[in-house]
Amino acid sequence: MVPAKKKSRMFKKMVAGKIEDGERPSKTAIYINGRLIGFHDDGDSLVAELRAKRRAGEISPEVNFALNRATGELQVSTDSGRARRPYIVVENGKSLYTPEMVKKVESGELKWNELIKMGVIEYLDAEEENDIAFVAADEKHITEKSTHMEIDPVSICGVTVSQLTYPEHNSSPRITMACAMSKQSLGFYASNYNLRMDSRAHILYYPQEPLVQSEPYRHMNFHRRPAGQNFVVAITSYYGYNMGDAVVMNKNAVDRGLGRSVFFKVHESEERRYPGGQKDKFESPNPTVSGYREEYMYRYLGDDGIVVPESEVQSKDVLVGKTSPPRFLEEVSAFGLTEEKKRENSLVIKSGDEGVVDSVMLTESPSGNKFVKVRVRSIKVPENGDKFASRHGQKGVIGLLVPQEDMPFTESGIVPDLIINPHAIPSRMTAGHLIEMLGGKAACFTGERVNGTAFSGQDAEEFKQTLKEQGFESYGKEILYDGLSGERIESEVFVGVIYYQRLHHLVSNKMHVRSRGPVQLLTHQPTEGKAREGGLRFGEMERDCLIGYGASMLVRERMLEESDKTVELVCNKCGMIAVHDFIKRRDYCPLCDSVELYKVEMSYAFKLLLDEIKAIGILPRLKLKDKA
Repeated sequence: MVPAKKKSRMFKKMVAGKIEDGERPSKTAIYINGRLIGFHDDGDSLVAELRAKRRAGEISPEVNFALNRATGELQVSTDSGRARRPYIVVENGKSLYTPEMVKKVESGELKWNELIKMGVIEYLDAEEENDIAFVAADEKHITEKSTHMEIDPVSICGVTVSQLTYPEHNSSPRITMACAMSKQSLGFYASNYNLRMDSRAHILYYPQEPLVQSEPYRHMNFHRRPAGQNFVVAITSYYGYNMGDAVVMNKNAVDRGLGRSVFFKVHESEERRYPGGQKDKFESPNPTVSGYREEYMYRYLGDDGIVVPESEVQSKDVLVGKTSPPRFLEEVSAFGLTEEKKRENSLVIKSGDEGVVDSVMLTESPSGNKFVKVRVRSIKVPENGDKFASRHGQKGVIGLLVPQEDMPFTESGIVPDLIINPHAIPSRMTAGHLIEMLGGKAACFTGERVNGTAFSGQDAEEFKQTLKEQGFESYGKEILYDGLSGERIESEVFVGVIYYQRLHHLVSNKMHVRSRGPVQLLTHQPTEGKAREGGLRFGEMERDCLIGYGASMLVRERMLEESDKTVELVCNKCGMIAVHDFIKRRDYCPLCDSVELYKVEMSYAFKLLLDEIKAIGILPRLKLKDKA
């Protein structure tokens, strides 16, 4: 190696940016973690030697080498934070991981670290992968050019994708959706959920293990915390109620517990201390307390001011009675005595929430104050608008719950739990959904779990053979009869068993209505969002529809009457908004002192706009004229 001090002419040219097209550096610059340490005459032979020494165990397996021949740089990386993956080394078109080694690994004679020391497995980072790696998926795909082989093709996928079944048969956007939705599924998230006080929690009543599973799903022990159920699914239309992504569900199956879950929500309150020695107190407030609510709201409180477990509470009921000191200093009474005033500051269930008080936990906060948590549970039965999804990105909301007697049925009396639309399949290219339905149906007869691991799962041909042996049509199609008319449905319908997940987007948690309610201080328009009892947004596109229909009075009602209508006095002389003098009790124009004022109906947001224009030094004037 050449010391860094004796820099070549080529290096000086590189620094000056004067390398001509086609000219390549004669020496290779060596960098360790981005720092130049010297030069070498032959970068290719050096990197080959370094890799050989690493595989022989002379250099740490943590080090990676990447040669950039275009710029003549060898990057040696030893720093932390690099993404590195293990591969089996391939030499001369043959894997170094021999069948003899496979037997030793299975018997426990050979360990992972020993394989790394032997140079059979090596870790590559992203830079070294780009430099030399020509990776084969398995032994069948090894060619003369191959340098490495995947330990298992499923390792290409991350944790979330690897637990999906047959992802290689689906289009990539659907895999992305399936990953996002599997995180939203309701299941059995912790075995000690009854002792926990998580702020929000969902528990599925009858979680099931999937009939079709991937190997990583079992390795990661997800089967011990399942988050879904095996549904009998038919792919057909049902009187238009499963148009688009809507699904039709069997009401009787729902009544028997299909997709049913319980929702826990925790409410908390603390006895705070204030400067001056004052503090809050948990108690059932006295009617003399300022801000006292209606008496029936306190009906479930115990002697200590905390709600009694198993009470059925409705929205706006008090869970923890609490009184606080006044916001301002105590006032002197008529007799010259200072009396302690209190204000009502209880913990109340928000509007729209209801349920049964499941448990109450009384403890101490980190600051040493009395602290209470109240867990409220509510049963969530699947209803119209609740969201379900398979593990292939096929999501849908319930469009109709149909009594079992009105659902289509097979010759043997099997009624599907779910009916999805046939149009959901072709354009989305989720063939994995169909293969899982076929595999689930076959598993019902064999009683064995089906392996649906990416790239190495059981083939659909096996399922076809199983169904044929059981007397079914090999492609999973069946003849169905209409439950309403009793007539045979002319076309064959694809029926199978597939794992469906109930997602936490529940109608009962999102439903929100409002007639009159709070408004924002600045714009006088209704507040936003369910939590603040906000109004329903009427946006630009909705406005455009009304204008298109010519429904001008409805536009006025929505955007003025029910929003921020205000009546302002406007000066007829100068066009300014008038003001009211509360001391002299008169209205006048602040610009010209005129009292020739007229009431004008306008949006408060418009009045705010005029004020903001004035604030930047522009004087807007309103010209008045008589109504035609």
